Amino acid sequence: MMKYIFGLAIVLGLAVAGFLYDLYDQIKDDVDKVVNYSPKQSTQFFDKEGRLLANTFKDENREYVKYDDIPARVIEGLVAIEDTQFFEHWGINPDAISRAMIKNLKAGGFVEGASTLTQQLIKNLTLTREKKLMRKVKEALLAIRLETILTKEEILERYLNHTYFGHGYYGIKTAAKGYFNKNLYELSLKEIAILVGLPRAPSFYDPTRNLQVSLARANQVITRLDTLGWITKEQYEEAINETPTIHNQTLTKNVAPYAIDYAISQLINDVPDIIYGGYKVYLTIDLDAQEMANDSIKRAYEEALKRDLEIRKNSKDPDNNPYTKELNAAMITMESSTGKILAMVGGVDYNQSVFNRAFQSKRQAGSAIKPFLYQTALNEGYNPASQLFDISRTYNYTVGGVQKKWQPKNYGGNFQGIVTLRDSLIQSRNLSTLNLVTDVGVGVVTNDLKTYGFKDIVDNLSITLGSMSVSLVEFSEAYSTFANNGTQVKPYIVEQIVNKDGKSVTFEPQTKEINKPEQNYLMVSILNDVVNKGTGKKAAVEGIELAGKTGTTNDNIDAWFCGFSPSIQTIVWFGQDDNTPMRKSETGSTLAAPAFSYFFKKYLALHPEIPRTFTKPEGVYVGNFNGKDELYTDMSPLPDIDSQILIDQSNSNEEVLEF
Repeated sequence: MMKYIFGLAIVLGLAVAGFLYDLYDQIKDDVDKVVNYSPKQSTQFFDKEGRLLANTFKDENREYVKYDDIPARVIEGLVAIEDTQFFEHWGINPDAISRAMIKNLKAGGFVEGASTLTQQLIKNLTLTREKKLMRKVKEALLAIRLETILTKEEILERYLNHTYFGHGYYGIKTAAKGYFNKNLYELSLKEIAILVGLPRAPSFYDPTRNLQVSLARANQVITRLDTLGWITKEQYEEAINETPTIHNQTLTKNVAPYAIDYAISQLINDVPDIIYGGYKVYLTIDLDAQEMANDSIKRAYEEALKRDLEIRKNSKDPDNNPYTKELNAAMITMESSTGKILAMVGGVDYNQSVFNRAFQSKRQAGSAIKPFLYQTALNEGYNPASQLFDISRTYNYTVGGVQKKWQPKNYGGNFQGIVTLRDSLIQSRNLSTLNLVTDVGVGVVTNDLKTYGFKDIVDNLSITLGSMSVSLVEFSEAYSTFANNGTQVKPYIVEQIVNKDGKSVTFEPQTKEINKPEQNYLMVSILNDVVNKGTGKKAAVEGIELAGKTGTTNDNIDAWFCGFSPSIQTIVWFGQDDNTPMRKSETGSTLAAPAFSYFFKKYLALHPEIPRTFTKPEGVYVGNFNGKDELYTDMSPLPDIDSQILIDQSNSNEEVLEF
């Protein structure tokens, strides 16, 4: 009889062995998923001072940590509460399995598991969470195999990085920063106990939701450490009585969303996994300047809303739709000499609209284009004292065989007859600008505009009124020519990118010489007067020289201020998202220029050390013309006094030109 029993046992044993072998053969490839573990990791974006701006991730918010950087107390706490014999067993714990089987048989169901940390890792990475015998068998087989390939330390590293710790945090390093705003090595024993207690039921033990339950679980961990003799009585008492401060933070921690979106757009083609590849991206952004830019835009926006409300209150229909219902704004601030973007605001409220108007939108330039036209004239031999005709003209032209008439006007409808080039730009006079471009030559001007980087330029006089569309990034690049002594710099926002292996790529400024410094300075002096006594007076800030140009398009659809200090450049735009007109009261002078001023007041207060005055280069001279001091250069000499023109400024006869 015993012979038959023994034979049956052998047969059954062989059958079980064969079954297990076949089962393992079916699932053995799953081990590779654990061995070759390469999880998605959060990418971190930092400002120029190393301050965290944002985490970006896809599905799982995870910051990876190497085993050597995990404190020993974290390992002790985890092993104590989850798998005390982890360093002794070979993947499974027979004693724990036996205890669990007895309890489950008595209960008539599955009430207790016996998974080791190795088994938990296998389950989390390769198997389902269903409580079935077959899954447990697979889990055990794979755990045994895994322990023959990986060291205990490698298993723990994968476990602590892969495990979900609640609140959207994957990995213990992410959880430490999320819950406590600390690195792992800064954690107290109680904080460690909270974290290692979470994997059992991360949502239930989440301290941001159920603090008392989480603390109770942590006390179990501490008590277990005490029972095992792994901590002293003093450490036990201190930890039991501690109630750590818990932080309930957003996952992304994004404090500069428009800037981050732009940075990603610049990297995504070359680095497709930039959002979730575990990179550290160091931006040119200055967090302080970014906050100032946000505040400046919001302040100018709110003042526009107040003006609109006041107008409606005093109207016959105070409940009519406000003109500001689609009002939005954008701003870019950068270092003039390098092109490093210090701040980027792509809208009034990112939560209301993620559309980034700083680079995704193109708007008509309006009068903000005029400095480039005037610079061409200066480079062609004109001087700031040169006389321009500020008189009305009628332009006849043909479109599709139909005769049309264009009668441009100055803002306000008046004209002065004769103005100097300097005064014409200071006052942003349209008619004298048209006459200047006509005299210089439309072709000459358009070629220069292309040199500055402007695109889609029409080869006719409409360019004088800023008919082309331009983004803030493009305008920032073009205006940097004036702000940087005639050398154009390309705006950029990414300083350095470091991958998870520590390899880095650094980005450098890109420059292009366009104007001679002395010729450029003539324009700087005129734009400085725009701020001091022209259309840009509301951009002025006491204690620092500023230069810039306002811009307002037809029907007040777009409002610009493009300006700079001796070291910092800022471009501001306001307009309605649906391209409808703003109030007549909303112009580059009244809306955009104040935002510029708000920003520079705050920036100067924080950085009083920045240069305050523009430096005149060699080759710029001062002469007296018509009783006034005026600048001149070898290329732009003072006009001949005998060539001055006198006309009857009351004469309003129109000259008709064909084009």
